[in-house]
Amino acid sequence: MKQPADAIVQALKEKGLRVTPQRYAVYANLLSRTDHPTVEHLLQDLNQDFPISSQATVYSSLQALREVGLVREVLLEEGVSRYDANVDPHHHFRCRHCGEIEDIPWNCFQEISLNNLRPGLEAQTYEVTVSGLCDHCQP
Repeated sequence: MKQPADAIVQALKEKGLRVTPQRYAVYANLLSRTDHPTVEHLLQDLNQDFPISSQATVYSSLQALREVGLVREVLLEEGVSRYDANVDPHHHFRCRHCGEIEDIPWNCFQEISLNNLRPGLEAQTYEVTVSGLCDHCQP
C-alpha cells in the first residue's frame, strides 16, 4: 500500500508528530509492506543503500508511531516483536514452516463470543492468530 510522500507527512503532522527523516522513512517503509517486519528487518531495509539509521533510532521512531496509533506492535511468536502499519482491526495467519505472516480480515470468522470468560474479567480487545501451513509450504 504505497502512499504518496505528502500523505505520509500529513498523517505524521495530524498525529502531532514532528516529521523527521527517520520517522518518515520508518513509517513509509511499514506502509509499503505487509510482512510485519522486526526492527532488524526494518533497519536492514532502511540502510540497504547507505547507512542512515541506527537500531536506537528505529526503536524510538516505532515507539513514537505506536504511541499515536499509526503503527501497532504484533506479537505472533514468543520473544519477537513485529510491526504493522495496518492499524485497522484484523487477525493474522502465521505459517509454522516458513514464518510468513498474512493479514486475515476482521470479519473472516463468523462470531467470537467473549461471554464465557470467568466472572471478574472484562474483555476490551482481542485478536486471533491462526497457525498452520501456507499454500507455498503445504505438501
